[in-house]
Amino acid sequence: MQRPASKSAPNRNSRMNAPNKPPLTIRLCEPRGFCAGVDRAIQIVVLALKKFGAPVYVRHEIVHNRFVVDGLRERGAIFVKELSDIPGDHRERPVVFSAHGVPKSVPADAESRHMFYLDATCPLVSKVHKQAMRHQRLGRHVLLIGHAGHPEVVGTMGQLPEGAVTLVETVEQVSGLDVPDEENLGYVTQTTLSVDDTADIVAALERRFPNLTAPSSESICYATTNRQEAVKKAAPGTGMFLIVGAPNSSNSRRLVEVARRHGAADAVLVQRASEIDWTRMQGVSTIGISAGASAPEIVVQEIIDAFRDRFDVTVDIALTVEETENFPVMRDLRDTALEPADMAFLNGAEN
Repeated sequence: MQRPASKSAPNRNSRMNAPNKPPLTIRLCEPRGFCAGVDRAIQIVVLALKKFGAPVYVRHEIVHNRFVVDGLRERGAIFVKELSDIPGDHRERPVVFSAHGVPKSVPADAESRHMFYLDATCPLVSKVHKQAMRHQRLGRHVLLIGHAGHPEVVGTMGQLPEGAVTLVETVEQVSGLDVPDEENLGYVTQTTLSVDDTADIVAALERRFPNLTAPSSESICYATTNRQEAVKKAAPGTGMFLIVGAPNSSNSRRLVEVARRHGAADAVLVQRASEIDWTRMQGVSTIGISAGASAPEIVVQEIIDAFRDRFDVTVDIALTVEETENFPVMRDLRDTALEPADMAFLNGAEN
């Protein structure tokens, strides 16, 4: 359900229609918003609701976006923190695991409770799980570069026995790491990190542990990299950069940091147009806009429309690459028919 770059917000110039409004150029990043892993996870919940009816339970937020979660809740999804929160008389209802991935103990718990579950873990997160398990299988202690407490980190660490993984969050931590065998180490990373920060941590690890083994392929996902590159392109000279995303979205928060480091005078994270502090827009002639990988396009357009109400807006597209990735849902759901409203929701076009 991924949106092609060519169908992004058009480059519309409204100067003739708003002579009394101050001019403003919006540099709109492309790619932005939903990635293939988020598309797949949301599809799984929507398709499960269509095939099995409501309710469908979802362990944790399917993706980190309140707009998406609220939209799924309206369609009949019930979000729970743990499987034990599902009432006993609903144990036969489907339960979906979030896109961030889960520890091995979670599907084991579901099976012990005789639950029917659908795993919406992003395939790129699953790839990191396999990379970590491969390191361990080859006798290496695993260093995981990531943020403590993030669901993806919890899920990755939960693929291996306790003590088999050491979490590394910063360059400063590297010098004090206590590992069982400095000659047998491998690393993986959370998929939603800052590309630049991660490179600095990897370099510090390689300096301290010359025999450190890299994963067989890049751990940071294509969508994270692509969105950061687009922000880097758009940021220079902007007076403000808006990133559409949730406060608990790692990839969205990294985009704010990237904008500030690469030329934006200021950058903020917003979930909806109502959160914009318009006093900070006074005197700004150029802003940038991007969206985290779990932010729907309708919110981006809502924010652009809010600027059009106040400014004479010109939209310039900052395009770096067109994304064509698509991750299919599990076979059991592929033949389920969707209605037009469901398709619109999946494309981030309505709630």
